[in-house]
Amino acid sequence: MATNKKRFGRRTVVFFWIAVVALITGVLIATEQIAALYVLATLALVALLLIVGFADLENVKLQAPAESEE
Repeated sequence: MATNKKRFGRRTVVFFWIAVVALITGVLIATEQIAALYVLATLALVALLLIVGFADLENVKLQAPAESEE
């Protein structure tokens, strides 16, 4: 009986990454590495703009909400 069961859910992974980013940011602020924070913020902004720039927004279709049967 082979079941495809994921170890962690999507929400758990997102919370993990948020915690990692917050920890890194806190450590950089505590050690006064502001220049490194500027570089990381710039790289993150560039990555976000690239994702938005290459997103195929023309072919996004809205899904109709499922009708509930009461």
